[in-house]
Amino acid sequence: QVQLVEAGGGSVRSGGFLRLSCTASDGGALNGYCLQWFRLAPGKEREGVAVTDDAGGTTYADSVKGRFTISRDYARRTLYLEMYSLKPEDTAMYYCAAKSCPYSGSYYRTLNPSSYGGWGQGTQVTVRG
Repeated sequence: QVQLVEAGGGSVRSGGFLRLSCTASDGGALNGYCLQWFRLAPGKEREGVAVTDDAGGTTYADSVKGRFTISRDYARRTLYLEMYSLKPEDTAMYYCAAKSCPYSGSYYRTLNPSSYGGWGQGTQVTVRG
């Protein structure tokens, strides 16, 4: 299982923008994995917010659809999450995670965080109202 490292969090005002990044701790490639961003807020369960497969297909949670964009840069071996129009309810610790995906397609892009592993320490996103 690949081990991942997240970065890019911060504190912004409502309506602001942040871009999170995620790389393998050993600098390795992320090919062959479905990659997910999930978040954990105090008192809440983990919520998968976005997933991408090796073909570039994406799936988003309804709570972030139209505001967040997940993408990966194969050359830089990096996964991104661009977050626009941030709301206070987006405040959480954000993690990236991976699962082996031999095939691409919506069937494999589950938002359920329990299907993924290898997340790191996470990166905190705070949105001030």
